[in-house]
Amino acid sequence: MTEKHHHIASAFDRDLEEVQAEIMKMGGLVENAILAAADSLEARDEEMAEKVRENDRAIDELEELINDEAARIIALRAPTAIDLRLVLSVLKISANLERIGDYAKNMAKRTGILVQMAPIEGATVSLKRMARDVQLMLKDALDAYIQRDAALAMDVIHRDRDVDQLYNALFREFLTFMMEDPRNITPCMHLHFIAKNTERMGDHVTAVAEQVVYLVTGEVPDEDRKKRDVTSTDASLSED
Repeated sequence: MTEKHHHIASAFDRDLEEVQAEIMKMGGLVENAILAAADSLEARDEEMAEKVRENDRAIDELEELINDEAARIIALRAPTAIDLRLVLSVLKISANLERIGDYAKNMAKRTGILVQMAPIEGATVSLKRMARDVQLMLKDALDAYIQRDAALAMDVIHRDRDVDQLYNALFREFLTFMMEDPRNITPCMHLHFIAKNTERMGDHVTAVAEQVVYLVTGEVPDEDRKKRDVTSTDASLSED
């Protein structure tokens, strides 16, 4: 490698390290948002929920920064092959993190509504467990990205089935509550949308893990991964 090429490679590596540090910072904020949204729901804490909504701005700003940095790297360094794949993975991962942050914000918005209603027994505990599972999936997906660990990323992908099953169980539970007492319909609808948001978070975490597998192996994981969310074919039940 010539001195000029070595300098270019070193500059690219430094740029990539910086943007990956921003990805990890963004991921940490998103993890906190998931847990804080679930905690605010369980505690019926409007102030905590409002902080989740306010902190989403920082997540959005980081995505914009990462997009700008990635564009600059492509323009100045003209990466090829594996290097370009690295930069593009940053863009895709940041986009998925931003969407997860949006879903956490949506959860927090509904908390402000639900505190005005009678609580549904056991619902917030189950939703918090589901949110915790998604947060741990995200932590492992980000660790897999930094460590270039395809096996850990595949483990995250497989764990999304558990989140789908939790969502399905909650969906059936909310239907039962609504049939038992019409007064439960409104709160259960809000709780259902929170559950659906959490399930969607799991999908975006899975997309992050799939990017890791592609980055390491050059192959996209099986696109036909069977979803265990049996309600997802009903468009009226989703909230994208």
